[in-house]
Amino acid sequence: MTARRVMLVLASSTGGIGAHVASLAEGLAANGNTVDVAGPAATERQFRFTARGASFYALEIPPNLHPSDMRAVRSLRHLLATVKPEVVHAHGLRAGLAATLARPACPLVVTWHNAPLRGGLRGRMHTLVERIVGRAAAVTLCASSDLVVRAKAVGAPDVRFAPIAAPALRPPKRTRSAMRSALGVTDEQLVAVSVGRLHPQKGYDTLVQAAARWRDLHVRVFVAGEGPSYLDLAAQISELRAPVTLLGHRTDVADLLAAADVALVTSVWEARQLFTQEALSSGLPLIATAVGGIPELVGDAAVLIPPGDVEALDKAFQGLASDPALRADLAERGSARARELPDERSTVANVEKVYAEL
Repeated sequence: MTARRVMLVLASSTGGIGAHVASLAEGLAANGNTVDVAGPAATERQFRFTARGASFYALEIPPNLHPSDMRAVRSLRHLLATVKPEVVHAHGLRAGLAATLARPACPLVVTWHNAPLRGGLRGRMHTLVERIVGRAAAVTLCASSDLVVRAKAVGAPDVRFAPIAAPALRPPKRTRSAMRSALGVTDEQLVAVSVGRLHPQKGYDTLVQAAARWRDLHVRVFVAGEGPSYLDLAAQISELRAPVTLLGHRTDVADLLAAADVALVTSVWEARQLFTQEALSSGLPLIATAVGGIPELVGDAAVLIPPGDVEALDKAFQGLASDPALRADLAERGSARARELPDERSTVANVEKVYAEL
Protein backbone atom coordinates (compact mmCIF):
# COMPACT_ATOMS: atom_id res chain seq x y z
CA MET A 1 0.00 0.00 0.00
CA THR A 2 1.39 3.41 -0.96
CA ALA A 3 2.19 5.64 2.01
CA ARG A 4 0.52 9.07 2.07
CA ARG A 5 -0.06 12.07 4.28
CA VAL A 6 -3.38 11.89 6.13
CA MET A 7 -5.01 14.42 8.43
CA LEU A 8 -7.45 13.06 11.01
CA VAL A 9 -9.85 15.63 12.49
CA LEU A 10 -12.00 15.22 15.59
CA ALA A 11 -14.08 17.39 17.91
CA SER A 12 -14.29 17.11 21.71
CA SER A 13 -14.26 13.45 22.75
CA THR A 14 -13.67 11.49 25.93
CA GLY A 15 -14.71 8.07 24.65
CA GLY A 16 -15.25 6.00 21.53
CA ILE A 17 -14.43 8.53 18.81
CA GLY A 18 -11.16 9.55 20.45
CA ALA A 19 -10.19 5.92 21.06
CA HIS A 20 -10.92 5.06 17.42
CA VAL A 21 -8.90 8.02 16.08
CA ALA A 22 -6.00 7.05 18.35
CA SER A 23 -6.13 3.45 17.10
CA LEU A 24 -6.35 4.60 13.50
CA ALA A 25 -3.48 7.08 13.89
CA GLU A 26 -1.24 4.41 15.38
CA GLY A 27 -2.08 1.86 12.70
CA LEU A 28 -1.64 4.31 9.83
CA ALA A 29 1.69 5.55 11.19
CA ALA A 30 2.92 1.98 11.69
CA ASN A 31 2.17 1.34 8.00
CA GLY A 32 4.44 4.19 6.96
CA ASN A 33 1.87 6.96 6.50
CA THR A 34 2.50 10.50 7.74
CA VAL A 35 -0.35 11.19 10.15
CA ASP A 36 -1.49 14.57 11.42
CA VAL A 37 -4.27 14.80 14.03
CA ALA A 38 -6.22 18.03 14.55
CA GLY A 39 -8.52 18.28 17.56
CA PRO A 40 -9.05 19.87 20.99
CA ALA A 41 -5.98 19.94 23.20
CA ALA A 42 -7.79 17.79 25.77
CA THR A 43 -7.98 14.91 23.29
CA GLU A 44 -4.20 14.83 22.97
CA ARG A 45 -3.84 14.71 26.75
CA GLN A 46 -6.23 11.78 27.01
CA PHE A 47 -5.44 9.76 23.88
CA ARG A 48 -1.77 10.70 23.32
CA PHE A 49 -1.76 10.77 19.53
CA THR A 50 1.88 11.93 19.42
CA ALA A 51 2.97 8.89 21.40
CA ARG A 52 1.35 6.78 18.68
CA GLY A 53 3.43 8.26 15.87
CA ALA A 54 1.24 11.20 14.78
CA SER A 55 1.79 14.94 14.80
CA PHE A 56 -0.86 16.85 16.76
CA TYR A 57 -2.34 20.30 16.15
CA ALA A 58 -4.67 21.86 18.70
CA LEU A 59 -8.00 22.74 17.08
CA GLU A 60 -10.82 23.60 19.46
CA ILE A 61 -13.99 22.16 17.93
CA PRO A 62 -16.67 22.14 20.67
CA PRO A 63 -19.12 19.21 20.97
CA ASN A 64 -22.12 21.37 19.97
CA LEU A 65 -22.69 24.10 17.40
CA HIS A 66 -21.26 27.38 18.67
CA PRO A 67 -20.34 30.83 17.26
CA SER A 68 -16.66 29.95 17.84
CA ASP A 69 -16.95 27.30 15.13
CA MET A 70 -15.84 29.76 12.45
CA ARG A 71 -12.64 30.37 14.39
CA ALA A 72 -11.97 26.65 14.23
CA VAL A 73 -12.79 26.62 10.50
CA ARG A 74 -10.30 29.42 9.83
CA SER A 75 -7.64 27.66 11.89
CA LEU A 76 -8.24 24.40 10.08
CA ARG A 77 -8.12 26.12 6.67
CA HIS A 78 -4.72 27.60 7.57
CA LEU A 79 -3.51 24.24 8.87
CA LEU A 80 -4.56 22.45 5.68
CA ALA A 81 -2.69 25.00 3.57
CA THR A 82 0.43 24.50 5.71
CA VAL A 83 0.40 20.71 6.10
CA LYS A 84 -0.98 19.86 2.63
CA PRO A 85 -2.45 16.40 3.38
CA GLU A 86 -3.44 14.07 0.56
CA VAL A 87 -6.61 12.98 2.41
CA VAL A 88 -8.61 14.60 5.20
CA HIS A 89 -10.57 12.15 7.37
CA ALA A 90 -13.00 13.77 9.81
CA HIS A 91 -14.60 11.78 12.63
CA GLY A 92 -18.09 12.75 13.71
CA LEU A 93 -20.37 15.37 12.21
CA ARG A 94 -18.92 18.26 14.23
CA ALA A 95 -15.45 17.61 12.83
CA GLY A 96 -17.00 16.84 9.46
CA LEU A 97 -18.71 20.24 9.35
CA ALA A 98 -15.51 22.08 10.25
CA ALA A 99 -13.61 20.17 7.57
CA THR A 100 -16.33 20.80 4.99
CA LEU A 101 -16.37 24.55 5.64
CA ALA A 102 -12.55 24.66 5.55
CA ARG A 103 -12.77 23.46 1.90
CA PRO A 104 -9.78 21.09 1.75
CA ALA A 105 -8.01 20.87 -1.62
CA CYS A 106 -7.84 17.08 -1.23
CA PRO A 107 -10.55 14.40 -0.88
CA LEU A 108 -12.63 14.45 2.32
CA VAL A 109 -13.68 11.26 4.12
CA VAL A 110 -16.11 11.53 7.03
CA THR A 111 -16.94 8.77 9.51
CA TRP A 112 -20.39 9.02 11.10
CA HIS A 113 -20.36 7.76 14.69
CA ASN A 114 -23.66 9.01 16.11
CA ALA A 115 -27.33 9.57 15.32
CA PRO A 116 -29.51 12.43 16.64
CA LEU A 117 -31.28 11.61 19.90
CA ARG A 118 -33.46 14.71 20.11
CA GLY A 119 -36.27 16.16 18.05
CA GLY A 120 -37.26 19.80 17.69
CA LEU A 121 -34.78 22.45 16.66
CA ARG A 122 -31.71 20.45 17.66
CA GLY A 123 -32.89 17.45 15.68
CA ARG A 124 -33.51 19.62 12.62
CA MET A 125 -30.09 21.25 12.97
CA HIS A 126 -28.47 17.81 13.18
CA THR A 127 -30.22 16.74 9.98
CA LEU A 128 -29.09 19.93 8.25
CA VAL A 129 -25.48 19.26 9.26
CA GLU A 130 -25.85 15.67 8.04
CA ARG A 131 -27.01 16.97 4.65
CA ILE A 132 -24.17 19.51 4.34
CA VAL A 133 -21.45 17.10 5.43
CA GLY A 134 -22.85 14.06 3.61
CA ARG A 135 -22.98 15.82 0.26
CA ALA A 136 -19.50 17.33 0.67
CA ALA A 137 -17.68 14.10 1.55
CA ALA A 138 -16.13 12.03 -1.21
CA VAL A 139 -16.80 8.95 0.93
CA THR A 140 -18.99 8.63 4.02
CA LEU A 141 -18.12 5.77 6.36
CA CYS A 142 -20.78 4.69 8.87
CA ALA A 143 -20.23 2.79 12.10
CA SER A 144 -23.64 1.06 11.92
CA SER A 145 -26.17 0.08 9.28
CA ASP A 146 -28.82 2.54 10.47
CA LEU A 147 -26.32 5.36 9.94
CA VAL A 148 -25.81 4.10 6.38
CA VAL A 149 -29.55 4.56 5.81
CA ARG A 150 -29.45 8.10 7.26
CA ALA A 151 -26.45 9.13 5.16
CA LYS A 152 -28.02 7.88 1.96
CA ALA A 153 -31.29 9.65 2.82
CA VAL A 154 -29.59 13.07 3.00
CA GLY A 155 -27.87 12.62 -0.34
CA ALA A 156 -24.34 11.44 0.50
CA PRO A 157 -22.97 10.13 -2.83
CA ASP A 158 -20.78 7.25 -1.62
CA VAL A 159 -21.83 5.63 1.66
CA ARG A 160 -20.23 2.52 3.15
CA PHE A 161 -20.62 0.48 6.31
CA ALA A 162 -17.29 0.58 8.15
CA PRO A 163 -17.27 -1.40 11.42
CA ILE A 164 -15.02 0.08 14.08
CA ALA A 165 -12.98 -2.32 16.16
CA ALA A 166 -12.47 -1.76 19.86
CA PRO A 167 -8.81 -1.35 20.82
CA ALA A 168 -7.51 -4.57 22.33
CA LEU A 169 -7.76 -4.56 26.12
CA ARG A 170 -4.55 -5.03 28.03
CA PRO A 171 -4.50 -8.06 30.33
CA PRO A 172 -5.81 -7.34 33.85
CA LYS A 173 -3.18 -6.18 36.30
CA ARG A 174 -5.02 -7.67 39.28
CA THR A 175 -6.60 -11.04 39.86
CA ARG A 176 -10.36 -11.38 40.02
CA SER A 177 -10.28 -11.87 43.77
CA ALA A 178 -7.94 -8.90 44.32
CA MET A 179 -10.12 -6.60 42.25
CA ARG A 180 -13.32 -7.75 43.95
CA SER A 181 -11.66 -7.15 47.29
CA ALA A 182 -10.70 -3.63 46.18
CA LEU A 183 -14.33 -3.02 45.23
CA GLY A 184 -15.55 -4.28 48.60
CA VAL A 185 -17.35 -7.26 47.09
CA THR A 186 -17.72 -10.66 48.73
CA ASP A 187 -17.40 -13.98 46.92
CA GLU A 188 -21.15 -14.55 47.25
CA GLN A 189 -22.18 -11.30 45.59
CA LEU A 190 -23.02 -11.03 41.90
CA VAL A 191 -21.21 -8.13 40.23
CA ALA A 192 -22.60 -6.28 37.20
CA VAL A 193 -20.56 -3.65 35.38
CA SER A 194 -21.18 -1.00 32.76
CA VAL A 195 -18.71 1.45 31.23
CA GLY A 196 -19.68 4.65 29.45
CA ARG A 197 -20.10 8.39 29.66
CA LEU A 198 -22.65 9.52 32.24
CA HIS A 199 -25.06 10.96 29.71
CA PRO A 200 -28.79 10.43 29.04
CA GLN A 201 -27.88 8.47 25.89
CA LYS A 202 -26.53 5.67 28.06
CA GLY A 203 -29.86 5.03 29.79
CA TYR A 204 -28.33 4.74 33.24
CA ASP A 205 -31.51 6.07 34.84
CA THR A 206 -33.21 2.87 33.65
CA LEU A 207 -30.36 0.81 35.11
CA VAL A 208 -30.67 2.49 38.50
CA GLN A 209 -34.45 1.92 38.59
CA ALA A 210 -34.00 -1.76 37.81
CA ALA A 211 -31.10 -2.18 40.21
CA ALA A 212 -33.23 -0.86 43.07
CA ARG A 213 -35.16 -4.12 42.76
CA TRP A 214 -31.99 -6.16 43.30
CA ARG A 215 -31.16 -5.03 46.82
CA ASP A 216 -32.05 -8.42 48.29
CA LEU A 217 -30.22 -10.44 45.63
CA HIS A 218 -26.69 -9.80 46.93
CA VAL A 219 -25.95 -7.79 43.80
CA ARG A 220 -23.52 -4.92 43.28
CA VAL A 221 -23.59 -2.75 40.15
CA PHE A 222 -20.60 -0.62 39.16
CA VAL A 223 -20.67 2.08 36.49
CA ALA A 224 -17.35 3.47 35.25
CA GLY A 225 -17.39 6.83 33.52
CA GLU A 226 -17.93 10.52 34.07
CA GLY A 227 -20.19 13.09 32.47
CA PRO A 228 -23.02 15.59 32.87
CA SER A 229 -25.52 13.12 34.38
CA TYR A 230 -23.41 12.38 37.47
CA LEU A 231 -25.35 14.48 40.00
CA ASP A 232 -28.76 13.35 38.72
CA LEU A 233 -27.72 9.70 38.85
CA ALA A 234 -26.15 10.05 42.31
CA ALA A 235 -29.39 11.58 43.61
CA GLN A 236 -31.46 8.83 42.00
CA ILE A 237 -29.24 6.11 43.48
CA SER A 238 -29.57 7.65 46.93
CA GLU A 239 -33.33 8.12 46.68
CA LEU A 240 -34.00 4.55 45.50
CA ARG A 241 -31.27 3.01 47.67
CA ALA A 242 -30.07 1.17 44.59
CA PRO A 243 -26.94 -1.00 44.93
CA VAL A 244 -25.14 1.05 42.27
CA THR A 245 -21.71 2.64 42.64
CA LEU A 246 -20.49 5.36 40.27
CA LEU A 247 -16.76 4.80 39.91
CA GLY A 248 -15.87 7.85 37.81
CA HIS A 249 -13.28 7.66 35.06
CA ARG A 250 -11.27 4.43 35.20
CA THR A 251 -8.19 3.21 33.40
CA ASP A 252 -8.55 -0.37 34.70
CA VAL A 253 -11.52 -1.55 32.62
CA ALA A 254 -9.86 -4.93 32.07
CA ASP A 255 -9.67 -5.43 35.84
CA LEU A 256 -13.32 -4.42 36.25
CA LEU A 257 -14.38 -6.91 33.60
CA ALA A 258 -12.34 -9.65 35.23
CA ALA A 259 -14.10 -8.97 38.54
CA ALA A 260 -17.59 -8.92 37.05
CA ASP A 261 -20.19 -11.62 36.47
CA VAL A 262 -22.47 -9.73 34.05
CA ALA A 263 -22.02 -6.78 31.66
CA LEU A 264 -24.85 -4.31 31.12
CA VAL A 265 -25.48 -1.89 28.23
CA THR A 266 -28.65 0.17 28.69
CA SER A 267 -28.12 2.81 26.00
CA VAL A 268 -30.89 4.57 24.13
CA TRP A 269 -28.72 4.34 21.00
CA GLU A 270 -25.26 3.11 20.06
CA ALA A 271 -23.46 2.53 16.79
CA ARG A 272 -20.72 0.03 17.56
CA GLN A 273 -20.05 0.66 21.22
CA LEU A 274 -16.55 -0.19 22.36
CA PHE A 275 -17.61 -1.47 25.79
CA THR A 276 -19.99 -3.95 24.17
CA GLN A 277 -17.06 -5.34 22.20
CA GLU A 278 -14.88 -5.42 25.30
CA ALA A 279 -17.53 -7.36 27.22
CA LEU A 280 -17.81 -9.93 24.45
CA SER A 281 -14.06 -10.39 24.15
CA SER A 282 -13.78 -10.74 27.95
CA GLY A 283 -16.25 -13.61 27.92
CA LEU A 284 -18.81 -11.84 30.09
CA PRO A 285 -22.52 -12.65 29.75
CA LEU A 286 -24.07 -9.52 28.30
CA ILE A 287 -27.46 -7.81 28.53
CA ALA A 288 -27.81 -5.00 26.00
CA THR A 289 -30.46 -2.81 24.44
CA ALA A 290 -31.56 -3.66 20.90
CA VAL A 291 -30.73 -0.23 19.45
CA GLY A 292 -28.64 1.13 16.59
CA GLY A 293 -25.82 -1.21 15.64
CA ILE A 294 -25.85 -3.36 18.77
CA PRO A 295 -27.98 -6.25 17.38
CA GLU A 296 -25.75 -6.66 14.31
CA LEU A 297 -22.69 -6.39 16.55
CA VAL A 298 -23.62 -9.03 19.14
CA GLY A 299 -25.61 -11.50 17.03
CA ASP A 300 -26.95 -14.20 19.38
CA ALA A 301 -24.26 -13.57 21.99
CA ALA A 302 -26.32 -11.31 24.27
CA VAL A 303 -29.73 -10.96 25.85
CA LEU A 304 -31.32 -8.06 23.96
CA ILE A 305 -33.98 -5.86 25.55
CA PRO A 306 -35.87 -2.70 24.52
CA PRO A 307 -34.36 0.64 25.62
CA GLY A 308 -35.87 2.39 28.61
CA ASP A 309 -37.73 -0.76 29.73
CA VAL A 310 -37.17 -1.30 33.45
CA GLU A 311 -39.31 -4.46 33.50
CA ALA A 312 -37.39 -6.06 30.63
CA LEU A 313 -34.02 -5.24 32.19
CA ASP A 314 -35.11 -6.56 35.58
CA LYS A 315 -36.44 -9.79 34.07
CA ALA A 316 -33.32 -10.36 31.95
CA PHE A 317 -30.95 -9.70 34.83
CA GLN A 318 -32.79 -11.82 37.36
CA GLY A 319 -32.91 -14.60 34.78
CA LEU A 320 -29.13 -14.53 34.45
CA ALA A 321 -28.59 -14.09 38.19
CA SER A 322 -30.51 -17.28 38.94
CA ASP A 323 -29.06 -19.39 36.12
CA PRO A 324 -25.28 -20.01 36.18
CA ALA A 325 -25.57 -22.36 33.19
CA LEU A 326 -27.16 -19.61 31.09
CA ARG A 327 -24.41 -17.20 32.12
CA ALA A 328 -21.77 -19.73 31.09
CA ASP A 329 -23.49 -20.31 27.73
CA LEU A 330 -23.69 -16.58 27.01
CA ALA A 331 -20.06 -16.13 28.01
CA GLU A 332 -19.00 -18.84 25.56
CA ARG A 333 -21.09 -17.35 22.77
CA GLY A 334 -19.69 -13.90 23.52
CA SER A 335 -16.11 -15.10 23.22
CA ALA A 336 -16.92 -16.85 19.95
CA ARG A 337 -18.62 -13.74 18.58
CA ALA A 338 -15.67 -11.56 19.56
CA ARG A 339 -13.34 -13.77 17.52
CA GLU A 340 -15.51 -13.11 14.45
CA LEU A 341 -15.40 -9.32 14.74
CA PRO A 342 -12.93 -7.13 12.80
CA ASP A 343 -9.81 -6.19 14.71
CA GLU A 344 -7.87 -2.92 14.67
CA ARG A 345 -5.58 -4.10 11.90
CA SER A 346 -8.46 -4.87 9.54
CA THR A 347 -10.12 -1.55 10.42
CA VAL A 348 -6.95 0.31 9.42
CA ALA A 349 -6.59 -1.77 6.24
CA ASN A 350 -10.16 -0.97 5.18
CA VAL A 351 -9.61 2.75 5.70
CA GLU A 352 -6.35 2.64 3.74
CA LYS A 353 -8.20 1.04 0.82
CA VAL A 354 -10.61 3.98 0.80
CA TYR A 355 -7.70 6.44 0.81
CA ALA A 356 -6.07 4.56 -2.07
CA GLU A 357 -9.27 4.84 -4.16
CA LEU A 358 -9.25 8.60 -3.69
